[in-house]
Amino acid sequence: MAQLWGGRFTKETDKLVYQFNASISFDRKFYKQDIEGSIAHVRMLGRQGIVTPEESKALAEELKKILSEVEAGTLLITEQYEDIHSFVEAELIRRLGDTGKKLHTGRSRNDQVALDMRMYIRMEVAQTDALLKELLETILTIMKAHTDTIMPGFTHLQKAQPVTLAHHMGAYFEMFKRDRQRMRDIYERMNYCPLGSGALAGTTYPLDRAYTAQALGFYAPSLNSMDGVSDRDYVIEYLSALATVMMHLSRFSEEVIIWNSNEYQFVEIDDGYSTGSSIMPQKKNPDIAELVRGKAGRVYGALVSLLTTMKGIPLAYNKDMQEDKELTFDAADTAKGCLALFNGMLATMRFRKEQMRKSAALGFTNATDAADYLVNHGVAFRDAHGIIGRLVLYCIEKNCSIDELTLDELKAASPVFEEDVYEAVSMETCVNKRLTVGAPGKAAMEQVIRMEEEYLAKSVFPQADWEEALLS
Repeated sequence: MAQLWGGRFTKETDKLVYQFNASISFDRKFYKQDIEGSIAHVRMLGRQGIVTPEESKALAEELKKILSEVEAGTLLITEQYEDIHSFVEAELIRRLGDTGKKLHTGRSRNDQVALDMRMYIRMEVAQTDALLKELLETILTIMKAHTDTIMPGFTHLQKAQPVTLAHHMGAYFEMFKRDRQRMRDIYERMNYCPLGSGALAGTTYPLDRAYTAQALGFYAPSLNSMDGVSDRDYVIEYLSALATVMMHLSRFSEEVIIWNSNEYQFVEIDDGYSTGSSIMPQKKNPDIAELVRGKAGRVYGALVSLLTTMKGIPLAYNKDMQEDKELTFDAADTAKGCLALFNGMLATMRFRKEQMRKSAALGFTNATDAADYLVNHGVAFRDAHGIIGRLVLYCIEKNCSIDELTLDELKAASPVFEEDVYEAVSMETCVNKRLTVGAPGKAAMEQVIRMEEEYLAKSVFPQADWEEALLS
């Protein structure tokens, strides 16, 4: 069992205790961040004269080789080591002897793991943002194709007023756009480098923390060494943002499931994103949407678990904080997988436009507009409301829509009705006369679509241009 701290101890750690304490089984996931942080660190040690230029160069070059071999699969990270830091240092010592033992000069595992986790989450934030952008592009494509596709809008899962599919999709565009904004906010707050914080109180070595921060793509070094090693706010913020992403995906999935049902028949999910039944040959199940809906709880669990872990931890570092990794790795993988699969399902989904329009008409979604017609012809609103309510009951008995009634039938309810009522209560009129910004009218939607196109063209996430320079 390879350990970095054995000098103080006179007997070997119990095997079960060692296994309980070890993190190599999961923190191997950020081997790249650990090695990149070490490269920046040894170069800084050389610049500061803490190690010789020759030692600094040898350490950096061998670290790059280790990274290359791990990524090529020719060097395996085994569980004989306690953690990823032990693995890298032991491998360096095996190759460089005493020079390898200088890697850890001026550094603690506390600030090392804080750096690794911060760099890893920064990468996850960028990858999540990219997947959100792809989903937004798919949604915008649907919006552009369906500004004339009329469907019912709902409140309380009851048909309320007619909208368009473009307008309905636009609501989800706004949700996922806010999710991207949250990713950018997290990045801006977290992008400060804890390396050099030491165990909790810095170090007596003349480190150049500004250099290592810049070399690793951070804005600047963190300003308090105790906070540097004990801060996990950025992990909690990321998990919170992922929980919100999953909530949005779950809401969207719920609608897809409803729309896919025999009762609605608004959509047909592509065969590649559906499954059948082992006993019922007619079934075509929305399994991807259901799994996405279900996995939201898994991501919520990670957030609540880490909040609970962190709430009672005094300054500075405590071993409890090792619990941040498995939870976060699983939540990130889950959310990113859900984003990718949902996007694929949505991009290949077929929308049944005629069924949507029929549902809007038979759901009396133009009832409010019919009442407005009477008001515009001098009827008090409360009286108009009652007249249209009685007409809806009449239509339910006849199994027809308001605009399918004859003029005589309409006049029987109110003599105010004239031939122009049919134009006034048509689905197209009901939708397209709503022209304020954010409304479903075609002109308003086309204006919003142009704005969303501009947003996607301009919203560029910060690029990791530091990495090439570091590894060159």
